[in-house]
Amino acid sequence: METSFSSHPWLLIFITLSTVHAQLPGSWELLVSNAGVASMHTAVTRFNTVVLLDRTNIGPSRKMLPKGHCRYDRHDDVLKKDCYAHSVVFDLQTNEIRPLMILTDTWCSSGQFLPDGTLLQTGGDLDGFKKIRKFEPCQPDRFCDWVELKDVELINGRWYATNQILPDGTVIIVGGRGTNTVEYYPPRKTQNGAVELKFLAEVEDNQMDNLYPYVHLLPNSHLFIFANNKAVMYDHEDNKVIHEYPELLGGPRNYPSAGSSIMLALDGDFKTAVIVICGGAEYGAFIERSTDTPAHGSCGRIIATDPNPVWEMEDMPFGRVMGDMVMLPTGDVLIINGAQSGTQGFEMGSNPCLNPVLYRPDQPIGLRFMTLNPGTVPRMYHSTANLLPDGRVLLAGSNPHYLYNFAAEFPTELRLEAFSPEYLSLDRANIRPVIEGIPESVRYGEAFDVFVTVPLPVVGVVEVNFGNAPFATHSFSQGQRLVKLTVTPSVPEDGRYRIKCTAPPNGAVAPPGYYMAFAVNQGVPSVARWVHLVP
Repeated sequence: METSFSSHPWLLIFITLSTVHAQLPGSWELLVSNAGVASMHTAVTRFNTVVLLDRTNIGPSRKMLPKGHCRYDRHDDVLKKDCYAHSVVFDLQTNEIRPLMILTDTWCSSGQFLPDGTLLQTGGDLDGFKKIRKFEPCQPDRFCDWVELKDVELINGRWYATNQILPDGTVIIVGGRGTNTVEYYPPRKTQNGAVELKFLAEVEDNQMDNLYPYVHLLPNSHLFIFANNKAVMYDHEDNKVIHEYPELLGGPRNYPSAGSSIMLALDGDFKTAVIVICGGAEYGAFIERSTDTPAHGSCGRIIATDPNPVWEMEDMPFGRVMGDMVMLPTGDVLIINGAQSGTQGFEMGSNPCLNPVLYRPDQPIGLRFMTLNPGTVPRMYHSTANLLPDGRVLLAGSNPHYLYNFAAEFPTELRLEAFSPEYLSLDRANIRPVIEGIPESVRYGEAFDVFVTVPLPVVGVVEVNFGNAPFATHSFSQGQRLVKLTVTPSVPEDGRYRIKCTAPPNGAVAPPGYYMAFAVNQGVPSVARWVHLVP
């Protein structure tokens, strides 16, 4: 059959890029050809498993629930008796997929890990609008499943909200469609009801653009909250805005026009936080249902803790909407997934952006972006990207359709892939450290030792960096964080190297919970060991 490049122009782009892909850093691998569900929400657990979660009223998935575990859904136009899984758990060691049972609709919901490693999952649409769910992960050979809480629900229903863990281990839940408030889990005893956040209403436009707000916990304990093209610093203890940031030029940046956002690694004295926001759709593309309007390629970078902050602007190599920004163990940022044209929404994106880009924050402006080896699978609307403990990045999902559709130009995507950054290339294997010893838990400010081995002698400082496991959905990884610990130069000892480390000083720098601890030698990370950071 003859291929038409005019009807599939992205194929021509891919073929052109493929001729030079061997010269570009990074490599790709297919992990699973059929995960059973198209993951709209993805999170990595401390047991090296991955929770994949779609919405419920989407008709049949490609993974059956265990016999006798059907659910009845009056909201599903296709299946009233639904015997299909809409969430699964993926074992990174064996690549096996096990079905999970979700009871209420999780469409465009939000989540965050609690200090004990339980995944808190909130809101959604229809019967899930006010629901609170928990997934307490377990070893791959044990059984664990979703639990829907019966004794508590959200004060306000929330669809397209954002969750962020706070210094005390509680979680703030911000915004949602038609919900310009914040609330907390567990509910605050001193607070009667949700708290109005007028800022969210003020930045809403006629295509919304204030959904899934970007929320980052700053090391001063306040929150950086960004929606549409503006941001505020929010005091969550007194529930008030204490600073307004300058407007970020270049159009709307949040759903349905979303680029992505990230807080750069915290280090040094942990007093400075830098936020980077990249990409987005042209205003009006969503209203006009324009699939070919070019996406923005601009990025804004701001020191959120500066008393007089200003946005520093720079351009990515590609315009990109629906991209994901993933914090790597080194402190560099991987920008991946998305489209070069259109906007978020069903059937509203085109021209997939197959090339990942590496953002190197320590380089001077103009030299920060590096184009990487392109993939072959378009990851459009409803796709995710998550850092794995071995340093790879997991790519899941992409379903720009109301139901599953495997015959479209950009079909429902069930494949799971991994992208390996250049630091995992074979020519760097001899400087890749292996963590031989590290405590299972540490307290704030505690001094502790990490022991590593490295094939070649160590030159320079080996970093020890704590990266958490965020909840990835809709181009934003909720709660994503990397903290570079204070360390002393490594010392040889009995065939290993001893690194003296100091744990993060408090919960504003690193909220309590489980972290992937990476040793990083000359820009090459080890496989992580999970460490429980406790007060």
